[in-house]
Amino acid sequence: MDGADLGQELRARRKAAGRTIASVAADAGLSVPYIANLENGRGNPTLAALGRLAEALGARLAVSLTEVDTEEDDAAEARRLLQATRARAVIASLPATEPQVLTALTAIAGATGRAPNERDLNRLLDLLLLATDER
Repeated sequence: MDGADLGQELRARRKAAGRTIASVAADAGLSVPYIANLENGRGNPTLAALGRLAEALGARLAVSLTEVDTEEDDAAEARRLLQATRARAVIASLPATEPQVLTALTAIAGATGRAPNERDLNRLLDLLLLATDER
């Protein structure tokens, strides 16, 4: 869960309980601006603060560690990168389709052991342009 998701969850629970930020802040022993920032997706709360917030909202904080699906994360990052203006223009000029370029960029991530980045994308696009010029 990221900060924005956490903020939405906190706000939804507070509103569902018919509570104000001030009343939750008083019960949790936290400041109004601190909770307002959390609800707006800002801040980096401690587990202790989240536990007090959960208790003030009549909930229980549950924390779990799960395996990270790096392949899915890499594919999501590659999809985001392909939205860049240059990427769209180059792909439109190639016989390759966007899914093929996405597959290649994700494979680069797998080969390097890290998420793809703009430099990877630009190198791939340059390579594809060079390869199509060779014909």
